[in-house]
Amino acid sequence: MKPRHLYTEIEKYLDSPEAIIITGMRRTGKTTLLHFISQRVESRNQIFLDFENPLNRKYFETDNYESIKTTLEILGLNFKEKVFIFLDEIQFVKQIPSVVKYFIDHYQVKFFLTGSASYYLKNLFTESLAGRKFIFELFPLSFREFLVFKEIDIHIPGDDISITKPIFDLFAPHYDEYILFGGFPGVVLKDSAEEKRKALDDIFSSFFQLEVLQLGDFRRNDIIRDLILLLVQRTGSRLDVVRLSKELGVSRHTLNSYISFLEGTYFIQTIKPFSRGKDTEIRKMPKVYVCDTGLVNQLARLDIGALFENSVFLNLRSNGEVAYYQKKSGVEIDFVVDKKIGYEVKVSSHEPDLRRLKGLCEELGLEKCGVVSKNYNKLDSIIYGFML
Repeated sequence: MKPRHLYTEIEKYLDSPEAIIITGMRRTGKTTLLHFISQRVESRNQIFLDFENPLNRKYFETDNYESIKTTLEILGLNFKEKVFIFLDEIQFVKQIPSVVKYFIDHYQVKFFLTGSASYYLKNLFTESLAGRKFIFELFPLSFREFLVFKEIDIHIPGDDISITKPIFDLFAPHYDEYILFGGFPGVVLKDSAEEKRKALDDIFSSFFQLEVLQLGDFRRNDIIRDLILLLVQRTGSRLDVVRLSKELGVSRHTLNSYISFLEGTYFIQTIKPFSRGKDTEIRKMPKVYVCDTGLVNQLARLDIGALFENSVFLNLRSNGEVAYYQKKSGVEIDFVVDKKIGYEVKVSSHEPDLRRLKGLCEELGLEKCGVVSKNYNKLDSIIYGFML
């Protein structure tokens, strides 16, 4: 098993009484991470159950929680000692929050749980497990994790290192692969481009079948399918709900609920405009990005600039809250992170790009700024995508 960066965060809470909940897009490696954690829990007084298996769900589909305890004892758990329970894909058992609460309160059980729909998990767990849970989000691989999974033993340089052409050439082919095929672990570990494309098709099919059709329970599955394809084509663009609702022939209320679902199941993520004053007339119009550049490339075949911008966003979001800035004139900053750092994304950057960005950042009172370039450039203060 390959280590994920998220584990270093979860590791701090292995001995805490709270339930650990790992959520994220389907096929990001939640099950593998859950197994990874179970192997690092020293106690053998543990059980691992996958709720995609209907037989495992049956153990928990009863209102008599003591009978669940009896079943778990038959399966080998000893409740006279510390118990560790690992449950995968918990969205399939809707009463699981109250079950978890009961066993934490009465038997001090340590739970590790995964689920692929944040809107479901957050809504159900907010009240029933208040003060009894920590939620962690697992995304597709960052570029740093990509290198680990590919067993490429090169270290990403820090901001204080001058990137020469030989150093750039060392990273460029790997970063190109990362942009084109994305960061889903199962895709990264495939050898050929054909295998990667088939794996991406399977991931999208799985998402649509298990999340949209089963979990979403929409009246018009053809509408949300068309919406997904339209959103992928608009990656990095502002989300005009009025225009989309007319294109799809649905009300804005319905469309907003579909968008909320796609965001809650991690397929897309929207970012809001940043403003310190009155000069943002598009305040209510967010930008949309897709969970993985490999899926974007597979479903829409966008140009490299759009793929690169999406990739930069995916790697920036772990640094804090991400927004974008645009003046009425159309002049913009692609990303503003934590209201402190401005980033402009360019396939090929030039001196005027850097000057304009610095001017905008000074005007907004941002602490730092940088142009993120895909191609090599001799300019100072250039950041490359693989450094994020």
